[in-house]
Amino acid sequence: MNNNMLNLIYREKTINSLNKKIKLLGINAKHNAYTFMTLRIITSIFLFIMILFLNNFGYILAPILTYLYYVFLPNLYFNTKIKKRGRRLDYQAMYFFEILALSIESGNNLIKAIKTTSNSIDNELALEFREVIREVEMGKSLDEALTLLKERIPSDTINNIILNIRESNLFGNNIIDTLYNQIDYIREKIVLENRARISKLPLKISIISVIFFIPLLLLLILGPVILNYFG
Repeated sequence: MNNNMLNLIYREKTINSLNKKIKLLGINAKHNAYTFMTLRIITSIFLFIMILFLNNFGYILAPILTYLYYVFLPNLYFNTKIKKRGRRLDYQAMYFFEILALSIESGNNLIKAIKTTSNSIDNELALEFREVIREVEMGKSLDEALTLLKERIPSDTINNIILNIRESNLFGNNIIDTLYNQIDYIREKIVLENRARISKLPLKISIISVIFFIPLLLLLILGPVILNYFG
C-alpha cells in the first residue's frame, strides 16, 4: 500500500501523531509511520477473517474485536516502549549531565563540552547528543539541533535540562548550577520511583501466593485425604 493511498485513508493529524510517537523511540527507531499503518490494516483484516470463521459468534465478535485492536494498537505498542525508554534515559541522565557539568567547569565551551561528554559515554542519551553535534557540524545551529533533540526525548526532566542548555547557549547564562540541581532532582525522582516499586512488592507477592501457592498447599494437605476417601 503506497503512501499516497494511506494519505487518503488517514487524516494528516493521525499521521503526525504517529510520527511524534515514533520520534520518541529515538534516532535508531526501526519504525516508519506508513509501514506501521499498512501492517495495522493487514493484521486487522487477518484478525477479522480469523475470528469470523473460527468462532461461532464471529459475525458479532469479529467487528468488535477488530475495531478495538485497530484503535488501541498504536497506544498499546508505542506507549509502553516510550515509557520504558523515558525511565531508562532518566537513569542515564545523572551520569551524563554530571560529566557535562564537569566538562564545562574545566573551561570547555558548550558545544565542545557536549561533544566531549557524548563521545566519552556509551549509552542512548549520549547517542542522541552525538546526533546533536552531527547536526551542528552539518550546518544547523545548536538551538535548532537541541529543539529537534527534545522531540526525541520522552522525559520531561531531561527536556527541562535541554531547555536550560538552550537558554544558556542563547543568553550566556551559567548552566553549571542548574545542571547540578537537575541531577539532584533526577536522583531523588529515581529513589522515590524505586521506593514506590518496592512498596508494591508485598501486594504482588500476595497475589501470586493466592493464585499459585495456596491452591498448591491445599492440594498437598487435602491430597492424601482425597486419595484415602476414593481408595
